[in-house]
Amino acid sequence: MERRVVITGMGIYSCLGKTLEEVRDSLYNGKSGIIFDPARKEMGFRSALTGNLQVPELKGVLPRNQRVFLAEEAKYAYMATADALKSAGLDPDFIEKQEIGLLYGNDSSADAVVKSVDIMRQKKDTTLVGSGAIFQSMNSTVTMNLSCIFKLRGINLTVSGACASSSHAIGLGSLLIKWGLQDIVVCGGAQEVNPFAVGSFDGISAFSTREDEPTKASRPFDRDRDGLVPGGGAATIIIESLESAIKRGAPILAEVTGYGFSSNGDHISVPNVDGPSRSLRMAIREAGIDLREIGYVNAHATSTHVGDQNEAKALHNVFGDYKPKITSTKSMTGHEMWMAGASEIIYSMLMMQNNFIAPNINFENADEDSAKLNITPIRVDKKFDTFLSNSFGFGGTNSTLIVKKFIK
Repeated sequence: MERRVVITGMGIYSCLGKTLEEVRDSLYNGKSGIIFDPARKEMGFRSALTGNLQVPELKGVLPRNQRVFLAEEAKYAYMATADALKSAGLDPDFIEKQEIGLLYGNDSSADAVVKSVDIMRQKKDTTLVGSGAIFQSMNSTVTMNLSCIFKLRGINLTVSGACASSSHAIGLGSLLIKWGLQDIVVCGGAQEVNPFAVGSFDGISAFSTREDEPTKASRPFDRDRDGLVPGGGAATIIIESLESAIKRGAPILAEVTGYGFSSNGDHISVPNVDGPSRSLRMAIREAGIDLREIGYVNAHATSTHVGDQNEAKALHNVFGDYKPKITSTKSMTGHEMWMAGASEIIYSMLMMQNNFIAPNINFENADEDSAKLNITPIRVDKKFDTFLSNSFGFGGTNSTLIVKKFIK
């Protein structure tokens, strides 16, 4: 029999807050974390909007021989993972005796690459790049660092699936646990926030230029949306088999019941309706539930015209006459990209634990497709037991997760 997969820990480092409590309060109050960054304007960006995040200072927290290998996004991931392990009751002694896995979503490390190339071009001496450069610049920088710092001895793998990366990491981790190949997996996603990571997005006019009102720029599903806002940070959840959680007396927060995935097999950057629809249906089928049990949907909706339009069509295709509450927390965070799948699981978990649905802020006027959905622009105080979270990415990769309150 397939084993049940439960969530036993969470940690986050986000523009909405650096602790679960801070993030919960931001969600509850509809507080945006988006700002105007003058440095981006000086660099020639069309849009200087970004999620507001400070790189953590780890001097005094980690020794230099560990800090030197950490790229920006790996520093966020360290903070989130340390909190998640603590909340799951996983101490160093227990971890060293187990084979705990690590699957983390990441699909860039631009800042480290740019800095290395700048040194080589300016100094004409590769030895000046530094011993940490190679480990900071690789896509797998997060998993290679976290596995060594926390002494994780199970699967050690970076999942690179564009903006669905961390959702796929959680889904794949749940499969490893279901099949008995791992008992515990640390899952999550990280996204660097520096300008180099998103300059190419700005260059193709992907970003909102509503710079006069930064907190109103990200407008998922709104008729007058004009592009996404980049964000980032890191989010980590601990998933494990129900047997493992019960055996060690772990706090059981929820259960991962469904994972759906698909590829559009279409345009590299323009999403379609069929791919997301199939991902949604697969997740619902794998969860073994009636879709009417889903009380809340955290949509992928990034505030782009075609992306939101086609997701709205897919949601309407799948849910039909049933209209669950739908919001996109990206209205407050911007698009956290490789981190988004994991962070949005945590955002939704915090809502489910505290009986509310965070607002889809800036949703003022529906368009033809979003008008068919039950999108709430204000906070709704509502108890729900099951939620669905969508994550879609470049190349047409789609991931859908379903999580429900734990029932023995």
